[in-house]
This record gives sequence, structure tokens and C-alpha cells, in this order.
Amino acid sequence: MTRFFPLTRSRALCAAALALALSGCAVTSGGASSPAGTTTAAAAPIEVKVFVGAMFEIGKNTGDRAGEFQNWYERYWKDAKPVTVPGALNPVFCNTDGVCGSVLGMGKVNSSSSMQAILLNPAFDFSKAYYVISGVGGTPPQRGTIGDVSWATWLVDFDLGHRWAPEENTPGAPTFMPRKGYEEYRRFQINPALVGWAMQLSANTPLKDSEGARNYRLRYPDAAARRAPSVYTGTHVTGDTFFHGPGMSKQAQYIAKLYGADDYVSTEMEAAAITLVIRRSHPTDRVMSLRGAVNFDQGNPKETTLQHLDPAPGETAGGFAETVENISNVGSRFVDHVVSHWPQWREGVPAR
Repeated sequence: MTRFFPLTRSRALCAAALALALSGCAVTSGGASSPAGTTTAAAAPIEVKVFVGAMFEIGKNTGDRAGEFQNWYERYWKDAKPVTVPGALNPVFCNTDGVCGSVLGMGKVNSSSSMQAILLNPAFDFSKAYYVISGVGGTPPQRGTIGDVSWATWLVDFDLGHRWAPEENTPGAPTFMPRKGYEEYRRFQINPALVGWAMQLSANTPLKDSEGARNYRLRYPDAAARRAPSVYTGTHVTGDTFFHGPGMSKQAQYIAKLYGADDYVSTEMEAAAITLVIRRSHPTDRVMSLRGAVNFDQGNPKETTLQHLDPAPGETAGGFAETVENISNVGSRFVDHVVSHWPQWREGVPAR
């Protein structure tokens, strides 16, 4: 049964005041008010041309010791306002050219959950975006050296399988077996045409080096370890653990070959997971992984793996500052070209 209450004088005054207030404004779909007879359109999403995802920053985004993000930030976003994204570890920055970036967090879960939140946020339009997953890693001394920068040709997950202790196996046999059912998750080929463009644009980038890194390289007998830094391509292996030692390095190479990928050249902890998240929303033919080598994935012949993992003061590799600068110097050649030739790149990777 509906009950009716008499309209008292106080209620009548309240009702009149409310009607007067509402008569002067209109509520838009965004929840904001504007003068009667007008509407306020919601801000159009930012068309992302290139998204740069780093994994960590040491301190601030500018002005102190640089981590993976600072050199990118100082190049593209010093004047950009941060955009807070619920679910992402850090804000997103975008410049007026459509270059956006963020610190996603270290490891598969941190980085991929941040990427998912950013991709799904309505403030951004990723429908035509290219991605540069950018960070540091380790390299086997048989294939790389401190200060190198590599573009991935393949991303291989180090963890999706069965692994057991060497003493529980036939001596010298592999201690890893892929798990069935993960075939679509454990390996991603980077678009060869995109890699070709990246190398064409960046292979001759001048790379910085340090005296500390030059001296450290001499501890290794391998020709690749002793050479000056360069830009090249190969497989990046994604693992949640900082695997070290010749045994783990051999296993990473074994897994790369088992999956039909190129030679393993860089350790990392995020790219395969981030790529899988992107694939849930968009094609992955515009995804790239860029890594700089700040350490070898194993000790020299005169040290144990534990000594390599926990070096004495003054025994570290050196070259970190130079390497993170090399990464952004190499990567920006690709980013700048895409942005400056956007009409040719917007609909897909152009022919070279």
C-alpha cells in the first residue's frame, strides 16, 4: 500500500529550492554539470603510438641515479602529467606525440598486471600502438658482453614446465621438460619485419662503455665477452628467478632450442608475460623486447656461481649507468622513426 504524506511548508520550500537548482544545470554522462542546454563531452582517449614499459626505477624519474625508466622519462615525458591508472603499479606518462610509458614492476605478476590495467583503462586507445618492453638483463659470455643492447627475435618462458635436481637425473642430461598445455604461452615470435626495422634504425647507434666494464670483461676468456658493446638480436628468456651459473645458462639455451627459437642472448623477467597480456586484447605483431646487458649470467672460470652472485666490494661488473643509457639511445631511434612517420606506421609495419 502506498502512503502519502502531506506537503508541509518546510518540505515545499525544499522542493522549490531543489527544482530551482536543477533547472540551471544538466548532468552529463561523465557526471559533471554544465549550464542548461549544453553538454560536456568526455575527453577523447589518448591515441597511443608507442608504449614504453620499464620494470623498475631506482629513485626519482629524473635527477638522480638512473634505473630502467629515467633516461626514457627525460627524453619524452619531463613535461607530461602523470595519469593514475587503478590496478597499475605506477602512473602512465604521455607526451603530445602519442609516446606513453610507465614503470610496470619487476617479475611476471607485477609487470603483466600493470600492463593489463593500463590496456583496459578508457583513458588510452591502444588499437594502433607499438610496444617497447625495455629493461636490463644478463647475457651469456659466449654470446654477449656488458653494455650490449639486444632486440628480441623470440620470447621464451623459462618456467612453464617440469624441473628437477641434477642429482636425480642421468649425469649431464637436461633437468627440464615442457609441460603439455602451455604451447601457446611459453614462446612468442617477435614480428620479423619489426625486428628488421629496429635493426636497420638502431644497429649503428654509438654505445657508451666504462673503464670498469672493460676491465671486468678481461676476467672472461670468451671473445664475445671481451669485445666492445654492440646492438644485435636473439632470444630473450623470461624467468621469475635470477638464474645464474653455467648450468642454468646451458638450460636456458636448451629450452630456447627445444622451442625452435634463436640463440638465447638475454635473461629477463617480464617480456613473455607482458606479451601474453597484450595478446588478450590486441595482436602482438607490434610488440618488441629491448634489453641491455648489465651482467654475465655466470661467473668467470676462477669464481664459483655463489661468488658471482654475491661479489665482494669493488668486484661488480660496472657499466650499469652506461647500459641503461644505451638502451634508451637504441630504442628511441625506433620510437622516433615510428612517430615521425606515423601515417606509414599507423595501419601496420610498412615494407622496408
